[in-house]
Formats: sequence, C-alpha cells, structure tokens
Amino acid sequence: MSLWDYRHFIFYDAQSRVQTGNEQDRLGRAWLVLSPLLNGLMFYLIMGVLLKSGGGIENFISFLIMGVFLFQMSTRSLSSSARVIAANKNVIQAFQFPRASLVLAVNVRELISNVPVLLTMLVLVIMLPPSEEISWRWLLLIPIVALQFLFNLGMGLILARAVSVFNDVSQLISYALRLWMYASCLFFSIDRFNDAPGIKAVMEFNPLYNVLHLAREAVLYGHSGEWRGWVILGLWAVSALAVGIVVFWRGEETYGRDI
Repeated sequence: MSLWDYRHFIFYDAQSRVQTGNEQDRLGRAWLVLSPLLNGLMFYLIMGVLLKSGGGIENFISFLIMGVFLFQMSTRSLSSSARVIAANKNVIQAFQFPRASLVLAVNVRELISNVPVLLTMLVLVIMLPPSEEISWRWLLLIPIVALQFLFNLGMGLILARAVSVFNDVSQLISYALRLWMYASCLFFSIDRFNDAPGIKAVMEFNPLYNVLHLAREAVLYGHSGEWRGWVILGLWAVSALAVGIVVFWRGEETYGRDI
C-alpha cells in the first residue's frame, strides 16, 4: 500500500482537524494567529524591552515576529508528529494502512493551518513601523516554507518512531524545542557570536536558523539570501526526509502494539 493511494484520506484528515482543532474555544481558529502574536509580544517585552536583545537589529519588531511565527510551524509539527502513533493507537489496531500517512496528515494539517498565520505575519510586517514594501523576493517564502515542511516531515517520522519505542522521549521534546529556539536566533542576531567563530559556525548549520534567516533576508532586507544558506537548508530537508522514511518504515509492523 502506497501513501499515494491514501492521499484523499490524508488531506481529508488534515482539513477536518484544522476545522475542529480549536472548536471548544470560543475564538476557535483565531488562536492559530493569537498564539504566535502573544508569544511575540511576550518575547518583545522580555527580550526587546527588558534585556535589549534587539540592539543593532534593523526593524527588530518584524524580525521578532517572523521568527516567532515561522518557528511555531516547526514546534507544532514536531510535537504533534511525535505523539501521533500513541494518539491513534485504536485506529492503527483496527485498520491496515500506511502508518506514515498519520505523520504526513499531521504535517499537512500544520501547513494548511499556517497559511493564514503566514499571511497575518506579512500584514504585520507591512503595517508595523518601519513598514516594509512588498517585493518579488517575498515569493521566496514559498520554497523556504516548502523546505521547512519537508524537514518537519522527516523529523516528525523519526520522532514518531522514537516515541513509539520509548514513550519518555515525548517528555523531552518540549525542552529540546526550547533549546533549539535559542539556537535559532529567534530574538537576537547571530552577529553577537562574531567573537566566537566556532559557536557561530555551528549555529549557521542549524536548519531552523536558516529558515528564519532566509525568510528575514527576503522579506525584511531585500536579499535573496546566501547560496550557502539555501544549500544547508536543502540538504537538511532532503536528508531528514530520507532518514525519516527509512527509520519509520523499519518499525511499520510494531506500531499499535504496547506503547
């Protein structure tokens, strides 16, 4: 059975979960936008106002907004993917289908739900001073988000297998994502590590740093980004997906058993 045969199930499941994800909250899907907005406000007050981490960063407010909105896409995808086997144990035991379709559906859901989030992000970049002018380079967000999606999917497959084998991994994911957030220059410039070239070099190979950096370059600073950043992000996306497929399918027959 191929994933292609289940493409309708994947998109139906993704769309239905987007529609019902926040149905118990009065504001519903508005929380998809409100959550990163409130996070951005919190980071601005703590990091920008109190700790002055935005010193020397041009248009720091938009810099921070883009970081929070784009990083949220990965945190939601990875967290949901890690729990997908345990959350669908009854379905897995009752039906025969490619288990990877569950992870793919989670990531498609997050991609769909983040479309209005990304549009809101761009509107804020235009509205908040100093406002940015719309440029053709904004279209580079499409391949950037596409590569981010592939990376999220690959890592999601790996985490789903890891949690199915050792459930305690799910408890560590939130801490790992928090550390990853700091290593991705969410609210400060990588230039502060110019005096520590070793640390800076390691951070430049961080895939999510490159997602944020390339997106900010295209939207805020009118650049297409260095070819090196595109290569690093592309290699991470392809490698994570390839490894994720192999790792996940190796456990195909074990999913749904005692977790």
